[in-house]
Amino acid sequence: MLETLLAMDPALILAFTGAGVLLNLTPGSDVAFAMASGISGGPRTGVAAALGITLGGLTHVMFAVLGISAALMAIPHAYDSIRYIGAAYLIFLAVKTWRAPSALEKAVGAKRLFSALKRGYLTNLLNPKVALFILAFLPQFTRPEAGPIWQQILLLGLLFNATGFVITSAYGLTAGFAGNHLARLGGTLNKITAIVFGGLAARLIWE
Repeated sequence: MLETLLAMDPALILAFTGAGVLLNLTPGSDVAFAMASGISGGPRTGVAAALGITLGGLTHVMFAVLGISAALMAIPHAYDSIRYIGAAYLIFLAVKTWRAPSALEKAVGAKRLFSALKRGYLTNLLNPKVALFILAFLPQFTRPEAGPIWQQILLLGLLFNATGFVITSAYGLTAGFAGNHLARLGGTLNKITAIVFGGLAARLIWE
């Protein structure tokens, strides 16, 4: 695993980290739940919601690792197919995100720590859109020459969820103080995120 990490392109990892941070900053349903939980139950409840969301995301990453590993072994040209299908899905997300209203306005949070943790985990785990996003997003930053694809996806997934936890926790912590201000930012961040999705898809097509 360490050899794979060292073989990965630092510029690609940096680009992935930047894109991941921006995507995590965009107030979607996960951020909305963490903020609503922070407002309802206090800062610790907001962090508990973020932890549950992160654990759900890590579970999806493990499913992606297992599924992509099996596909690479069983299907010829599976790697290219996964990346091109993922690019098409990112274009779809770009259009949808550009048009979407802020998700913060209709979120309902949890008031207790365990409830926030459980709801955050289950909501993320049972959301098929999360699984589709991980399958579309992570493979775009892998390269066969850097080592086993499943190891690269696992490393990228850990990095994405780590930054996601920090950002979502920050939203949950500050929601009680600046919830209305963050809600107003949601529409602007949606537009920026849509551009990122479109750029990632264009980069793959250009290559």
